[in-house]
Amino acid sequence: MSRVCELTGKRAMVGNNVSHALNRTKRKFNANLVKKRFYIPEEDKWITLKVSTSALKTINKIGISAAIKEAKSKGFLK
Repeated sequence: MSRVCELTGKRAMVGNNVSHALNRTKRKFNANLVKKRFYIPEEDKWITLKVSTSALKTINKIGISAAIKEAKSKGFLK
């Protein structure tokens, strides 16, 4: 399974490890993802999403229903 947030579309970035001697080697910066269950009262069901921790803060602020609606409009969620 890919390391992509299902609500925001965040994914791994590519960068460099830089040593003291300024040698550069490729590395990945993975998104901070957690698997979390959410209860949707409108549909009376639980869903499990793999979301970034920044998406969790957004869900706490605007609510799960609004976050899912926004993700669907942006095309991240079916």
